[in-house]
Amino acid sequence: MSDLPDHTSAIIDAIVDHVGRSTLPFQRAIREEQHATAFWFNELVETTSEGEVVRQYLVTASEPARVELAEFTLRPELCAPAMSAEKLMMLDFAERWTHLGDLGVAVMPSAGLHAHGARKGWHWTTDEITDGIAATEGDIADLGEPPVPAYLLGHVDDGDVSREQAVVIGRITRSDDGGIRWIGDLPRGCVGAPVFIGVPLGDNSFKLVCVGVTLPAGDHHTIAAFDRIRAALKAFPPDSTSAPDGAGTGPRPGEQKRRWWQRRG
Repeated sequence: MSDLPDHTSAIIDAIVDHVGRSTLPFQRAIREEQHATAFWFNELVETTSEGEVVRQYLVTASEPARVELAEFTLRPELCAPAMSAEKLMMLDFAERWTHLGDLGVAVMPSAGLHAHGARKGWHWTTDEITDGIAATEGDIADLGEPPVPAYLLGHVDDGDVSREQAVVIGRITRSDDGGIRWIGDLPRGCVGAPVFIGVPLGDNSFKLVCVGVTLPAGDHHTIAAFDRIRAALKAFPPDSTSAPDGAGTGPRPGEQKRRWWQRRG
């Protein structure tokens, strides 16, 4: 893939405009450890005459998802009615995630988060990484060894409890074994965050592509590519995933379990 011309500002603007509300910071509760980022993803299930059916969940790296007690920081712009940022504590956090084989990626069905908001009198107003933005096999195949500009959307842990969102600029390269590596600084709290590139289309334009999920590592952070993530998701039927129905609580008497949150577009 040839280097993209200097569209840095335009790419950052596109990320913030289209998926700026897709990320959530979380951490191990009480002990202030395992700071990470998760993001909302809508998997396209089918397209019918009535519209698109999507299946929604959170995505992050496997390692920070293995803690038993965790908390999300809710940004005001993700909720309606709007409220000040608050913590959403989740018990049995590790059991809520399904780990996708050896990819180092975990997913959580979002039905429990929607149910929690409804019980509290508010609803989510998020953006999502969609099927149209998530990288395809062709997008990943077009990556070469020469590094290309890349942009991570994550929540930095700098000691501020608000966990502000940041676009971190770096580069990615594809190694001989087909893996993708992040080149550059990775601030604490950004493991699990989505990574984007701008694929040139000609005529001074580009296509925004989410390459994948940032994984924890030593000196070099790898990225779990989205084409492999989507293939793994298709191999996991909905009933095989863990799906508690609330944030810290089980279903109320008479409530029916709902494993996945689905909608028609």
